Amino acid sequence: MNHYLFAIVFCFLSTFPSGSDRQKPGDLVEITTAKDGILLDIRYATTDNFTRQQLYDCPRCFLRKEVAAALRNAQRNLKKQGFGLQVFDCYRPHSIQKKMWKIVPDPHYVANPKKGSMHNRGQAVDLTLVDSSGCPLDMGTGYDFFGQAAHWAYQGLPPEIKRHRQLLLQAMENAGFHHIRTEWWHFSIKHLPQSKIYSWEWKCVY
Repeated sequence: MNHYLFAIVFCFLSTFPSGSDRQKPGDLVEITTAKDGILLDIRYATTDNFTRQQLYDCPRCFLRKEVAAALRNAQRNLKKQGFGLQVFDCYRPHSIQKKMWKIVPDPHYVANPKKGSMHNRGQAVDLTLVDSSGCPLDMGTGYDFFGQAAHWAYQGLPPEIKRHRQLLLQAMENAGFHHIRTEWWHFSIKHLPQSKIYSWEWKCVY
């Protein structure tokens, strides 16, 4: 009986992310500027984010293989039009999600860590558009702006900014991504097999 109860408890606990996961999950791959041409501005490796804290030790971007492939496809198509992508956040360890939730416990902007974020699964990316020189385009608000002006349905924007947002939306949707209502920068690929919340934290490479 004791062995039976132990097995139940073990199976229950194993469904949650564990800090002991030291090995990088095999289905996560890295996005780099040198390899993919996608610029990185990983905000949670700085204090320039809504928490005003540095949450990552260093700026790296990992995504599930299928998501990375779709992102590279979007980058290739945008490059043909004279634009490109700059990434703010990719895979996010579950421990960081908990910290964010403590600061902003609002599911409209931060996913409850009890169910996990698409970022925790390596299936979401936060990003913006850049021009051919690598300069970010004006999208109407900054990254992680929690307000109506960041919503897709918001109409109080100049025509140029609306065009920028529509260009980003079209490029990402054509590559297979979905957007959410409240954040112009957030895109994800939802329906992938064996979706799992990861706790792995990357090492810094200098």
